[in-house]
Amino acid sequence: MSQRHWRFVVVAMLALLHVAVIRGTADEWARALLLAHLGLFLFWQPFLRGEQRISSAQALLIGLAGAAVMFRVGWWLLAFWVVVLAGLVGGKVFLHQAHWQRRCYLVVLVYLLALLAILILPEVAPRREVSAEIRNAAEYGLPVLLLMVALMPVEQDAAEASQVIDFFYSVFVMLMLGVVILGSFTYMTLSRVPYLESLMSTVFLIAGTIFVLGLAWNPRTGFAGLNVFVSRYLFSIGLPVEKWLYFLAELSQSESRPERFLAEGIAGLARLPWIAGTAWAAGGRQGETGSRTGHQVLYESPQLELTIFSRHRTSPALQWHLHLLGQLLGEFYAAKLREQKLQHASYLQAVHETGARLTHDVKNLLQSLQVLCSVAGQDDSVQLQALIRRQLPAITQRLSATLDKLRRPDSGDTQQLPLGEWWAALVRQYQAQDVEFNAASLEPELRVPKTLFDSVADNLLQNALAKRTAGNEVRIRVSIQCRNGARLRVHDSGRAVPAEIAAGLLRAPVPSATGLGIGLYQAARLAEENGYALTLAANRDGEVCFELSPAGA
Repeated sequence: MSQRHWRFVVVAMLALLHVAVIRGTADEWARALLLAHLGLFLFWQPFLRGEQRISSAQALLIGLAGAAVMFRVGWWLLAFWVVVLAGLVGGKVFLHQAHWQRRCYLVVLVYLLALLAILILPEVAPRREVSAEIRNAAEYGLPVLLLMVALMPVEQDAAEASQVIDFFYSVFVMLMLGVVILGSFTYMTLSRVPYLESLMSTVFLIAGTIFVLGLAWNPRTGFAGLNVFVSRYLFSIGLPVEKWLYFLAELSQSESRPERFLAEGIAGLARLPWIAGTAWAAGGRQGETGSRTGHQVLYESPQLELTIFSRHRTSPALQWHLHLLGQLLGEFYAAKLREQKLQHASYLQAVHETGARLTHDVKNLLQSLQVLCSVAGQDDSVQLQALIRRQLPAITQRLSATLDKLRRPDSGDTQQLPLGEWWAALVRQYQAQDVEFNAASLEPELRVPKTLFDSVADNLLQNALAKRTAGNEVRIRVSIQCRNGARLRVHDSGRAVPAEIAAGLLRAPVPSATGLGIGLYQAARLAEENGYALTLAANRDGEVCFELSPAGA
């Protein structure tokens, strides 16, 4: 039903009610009008959809209501019916968000309250003391409110909003009206005051009481109100959530395996006094503890399916509480699973990095062997034989060290070598590659980590030599300085490293056309492990410089 059609139904329903109240309950035409009013109410009612078929029990109930209207209708029954209508409309006043829709229900509520207070309640009051002028004004003035409802702008509310009521507010409005009616009659009888005076006194007294309760429920001064204590009572149910969180936190620290953590957690859950048993399924396994009852709460997640069986009937608060306990257990269990996956990923990452580092070392050794082979194919002099005799033992030693790291991947760089001895070996290794060496401030007795300096020097020199493969004349210089430790620099006159690559260089693997793109990254990591730092000191065309220096120096 559209909003415009709803307006006409409501206006017609209330108009029939208004005429019936004016004619009185003893009038036969008034009863017929009330029966028609009940029929229009069935079109408007917020309990059943218009297209829904009613059951036999519902049809019987409607028939009994129609019979009561025709044969047993009285002022008390009519007053009760108007209170019910006011409760339904009052529940909609607090629910709707559309402004004009809310105003429309508010006007209808005002009409029903005025009809009840002026035209119906005086008929059942201990003394009928409403003047004819007030009654005539209500009989002819209240229909103006219905005309206002019909003329108000129509707003498109949500499709289901017109058929939804707030049950709590509806019951609250009905109870308040009941208290007002009975309280005003009691006050009128005991105090011997007129009807309107007793009604107004009762209304103001109840309004003041509600105002005080509202302040106590949620005070504006920063103090805790009654809502805190009520919520604490409803949501603690004898076991505060903090205790369960403390238990799960301690269990999480003492048990690292997810399956054992879940087993201990479910066992702790089953020991609670108002839980009869649990049933669970996780990771292809399932189990059950305790006994099953007819009161169960189900918690489901991608990792865990948990059913909690309560010893008692579960109220909404208890059901929410049990679901929260299961959710906490499920979240801790999911965290354990993520922790286990992270450990496996860290182990695989360590294996991958070790393999990549050793692969790069083997690649550098292979490049050194290729250089010796190319030189041997072009020259067969005494100098070549001497070069081979010097280089082969060094290559053999480095290959042996690489194999030792493969056997013991966790072993660090423990071999310390005098800087003069290492520098002499580096010069001998690359003396045939047209590389310039400068060691003006060399301290020969300063000891340096051999594996680190070998790896960094090989990576930087091989990358610089690779720039010559395109036929460019690239000048390569290697210098060593001893200032607060050994500082190794490798310069080349080639093109600068592109900005998009330099941003991630030495911090992560970068794209490479000649390898895995992980050599400099592994060299930087190895430098960090040994207390050094590998940096790009200069990066411009004609001057590219990498520097290995002690960290913080």
